[in-house]
This record gives sequence, C-alpha cells and structure tokens, in this order.
Amino acid sequence: MLEIPKIALPGGETVPILGQGTWGMGEDARRAGQEADALRHGLDLGINLIDTAEMYADGRAEQITGEAIEGRREAVFLVSKVLPGNASRAGTIAACERSLKHLGTDRIDLYLLHWRGPHPLAETLAGFEELQQAGKIRHWGVSNFDMEDCRELDSLAPGKAATNQVLFNLMRRGIEYDLLPWSRERGMPVMAYSPIEQGRILKYPALGKVAERYGATPAQVALSWLLRQPGVIAIPKAARAAHIEENLAALDIRLDRDDLALLDRTFPPPASARPLEML
Repeated sequence: MLEIPKIALPGGETVPILGQGTWGMGEDARRAGQEADALRHGLDLGINLIDTAEMYADGRAEQITGEAIEGRREAVFLVSKVLPGNASRAGTIAACERSLKHLGTDRIDLYLLHWRGPHPLAETLAGFEELQQAGKIRHWGVSNFDMEDCRELDSLAPGKAATNQVLFNLMRRGIEYDLLPWSRERGMPVMAYSPIEQGRILKYPALGKVAERYGATPAQVALSWLLRQPGVIAIPKAARAAHIEENLAALDIRLDRDDLALLDRTFPPPASARPLEML
C-alpha cells in the first residue's frame, strides 16, 4: 500500500493530503452500490479522509458514505458541511444531527460551513462550539471563504478553524495570490475541491504532453500538480475502483521544472488578487 503523505491541522492532528470527495454521488439510486464500493476501496488503499455534505443529493451522499464506513468508523476522518441557510446557532446543531443520522455515526471529525449565507458568522461558530463541547464534532472549519471572510473569521475565532475548503486547480489559481499564503502562515490547510475542474481541464494539450512523459493520464498530472502544493489537501471524487487507484498513483508523479514551466505557461499563476471562484 502506498504511504499517503499527511498534513497537520491547526490542533496538531494529521490527515492525508489525498481524500475522497462525494459531490455528485447519490444522484442516481442505481449507482449507489457502486459508489459505496468505490469509497470502501479507497479506504482499503489508505485514503481514509472522506468529504461529503448535507447538500449533496439532499443527504443521499451522506447515506452512501455511511454505508461505506459501516464497521470501520474508527479508521475514517469524516468531513461534512452545513448549508448556509441552516447555519443559525440552532439550525447548525439541527443540521449536524440530521447528518449524523444519515452517516450512521455519533460524531463528525470536521464540520464545515459550506459558504457564507444569511446568518451572522458568530451564530454559526456558536453552533460549532456547542457541537464540539457535546462531542458531536471534533473540529470545525469553513468552505468557500474569500480573504474578507477569512479576516472576519480570524477576528471572531483566531486560529480555531481547521481548514477552508475552496475551488483550486490549474484552471482556478486565484488563491495562490493571497488566500493560500495567508492560510499557510496560520498553519491552516486549504482543502481543494474539483481538482480536475470536473473534467474540463483535461482538454488542454499541455497536460497530455506532460502525462505522456510519465506514462500517466492528464488527470493524474493535474492532481499531482495540486498534491505537490504545501498546505493543500485534495478531495477528488471517484465513483469507480479504477478511478480511485488512478488518483492514488498521482502521488508517484514527480513533476520537474520543465513540466511546471509548461503548465504555468498554459495556466498562468495570478498576478493580482482575484475574486474567489466557486462551482
């Protein structure tokens, strides 16, 4: 089994830099069994961080995740998210209870606010604190927070957020200008969703050229580029066992300076601050 490098959360606990995403799972009941099997296969290979959310297929992705982790909960680092519209203090607690039921567990390892919404951030954080004190969540964090949001978060709860889950891949590099350095300075990993831009990135010839050098796929090159970034966790979705193995093998690719220069020419890094992108 390939040893997956780990990264420390602000509290010191370590998690793998490669996880399993579930966005898009649960949308077709005919695929539910295959999707749960893929998650189990990832766990068998040591990819024990699974990311889900109450939003994904209205809770069905959480249910599939729950099926996949049944009997092996202790080996899993489980991430879920509360929808912004539910993120009042009481609403956050109620949403977490629903997610726990879907997941078939008594605790979530990392619970995130999915994006900013109508409720004051202080209310959401109060809900997180109450859930943490009750042992229903172990860590909390945020998702889709831009620099302004992060500064507000830091003023309310300095150093307490475990992560910020954001859109980050070769096509979406805006966070490299400010948000990623800011997060690294604080020892708060960024969790990158849609690392291959839901497949849209694969049409670029530069990725194919680099992939050919390594006997790899363009998707593996895109994922390898992300996994080499300090302070970053990637959570690609894979609904088939072969796709899980392909993602894991991306850890073996060592991009050199020529590769990185070619990718930078095709996907230029930001020269100034950009609005945070979301999917």
